[in-house]
Amino acid sequence: MADGYFIPSGHALQVEMSSGIHRRTLGTTDEVMLCEFFLEKDAIVPAHSHKNDQAGYLVYGSVEMTIGGQVRILQPGESYAIPGGIVHSARALANSLAIDCFSPPRDDYRTEAR
Repeated sequence: MADGYFIPSGHALQVEMSSGIHRRTLGTTDEVMLCEFFLEKDAIVPAHSHKNDQAGYLVYGSVEMTIGGQVRILQPGESYAIPGGIVHSARALANSLAIDCFSPPRDDYRTEAR
């Protein structure tokens, strides 16, 4: 459970979403959600879309990301913005860590973090 406005790191538990893809849902309000994604090398996030706007950046590693048909190899420090409804996918070229924000928050990612 959150401690007021703060979420201790041990309270944001890691969830394996699929093989090689791990998520921690961090701070969340009624309007925005912060998530951490650890992608093992060769992990694939299949093409999908959702109603939520998504913006993020790559902390470390290397990820091939496709957004709306445009393909880029992301390096640490590079960011991306995905409007709701746009199809996107990713492939980890190395062990990688990305931080993403979703607005509105994704109901399927909600946890006790608040």
